[in-house]
Amino acid sequence: MTKAIRIHETGGPEVLKWEDVEVGQPGPGEIRLRHTAIGLNFLDTYVRIGLYPVKEFPAILGGEAAAVIEELSPDVEGLEVGQRIAYAGGSMGSYCEERLFPAALAIPLPDAIPDQTAAAMMLKGMTSHYLIRSIYRVGPGDTILIHAAAGGVGLIVCQWAKHLGATVIGTVGSAEKAELAASHGCDHPINYRTENFTERVMEITDGKGLPVVYDSIGKDTFEASLNCLRKRGIMVTFGNASGPVPPFAPAILNAKGSLMVTRPTLAHFVETREELLSTAQDLFDVVEAGHVKIKINQTQELRNSAQAHADLEARKTTGSTVLLP
Repeated sequence: MTKAIRIHETGGPEVLKWEDVEVGQPGPGEIRLRHTAIGLNFLDTYVRIGLYPVKEFPAILGGEAAAVIEELSPDVEGLEVGQRIAYAGGSMGSYCEERLFPAALAIPLPDAIPDQTAAAMMLKGMTSHYLIRSIYRVGPGDTILIHAAAGGVGLIVCQWAKHLGATVIGTVGSAEKAELAASHGCDHPINYRTENFTERVMEITDGKGLPVVYDSIGKDTFEASLNCLRKRGIMVTFGNASGPVPPFAPAILNAKGSLMVTRPTLAHFVETREELLSTAQDLFDVVEAGHVKIKINQTQELRNSAQAHADLEARKTTGSTVLLP
């Protein structure tokens, strides 16, 4: 037997239960993992509350972790027992001490990347990669807006985009978070509680607007974010921290300048093993070179996941939170 955090129903943090589970032997194409560090993401809260439905209960949350391979199916090649790996996305279920996992989604970890760093950065870092390297290829001369700039994805995007030569505008909810974002490459932190971020964006860009906005907040910022874009700009809505974006008439995109809106997910950018490993390697390269530093500002024992969820939803956290089995 091993331990896991499971939910038997959707609801608040109190539905997270610390329970015994059976793992079993690896089937074809599977490996058995022992987790060493587990990433906490806002996505986990969406699953817990039922915004993203699960197939059946009880369910184990989580989609990101670092681990050691304990056992391999005989048909698995290219991996070995005792090897350190990380993963992000794929099948849900990282909130546990041990699990079975598809070998095709396991990413070998370089020696230079510690386990906690890997657990904190794989989902957020590969999300950052598709945001600034695929959906819109950020480069010198660009000015971009990232909401929640002091969060896990936000801090990575700020640093990575700055390394690529961009000017970075970021929204935050406090003076302390503004300082944190600024120290990680955000040229213009905007406290949305005291400033109108659309007006500030237009001031910073001399009224020209932005080529792209990255918005993980959702309902509360969507319309104002559209107003930050220049003609033919791209609105990237990749999260729902304030709730889902309500339905809107597509004609509004015409009226505001032939804008484009996309709602991406990581899985569609790492569909093949080649894409997965290439994306991970780009992330490893900028982290190992020091261009992107991963901020783990909170750790919590896995058994205390309910508290970790409550803190995340209350916006009490910055950077990344790692759960320790």
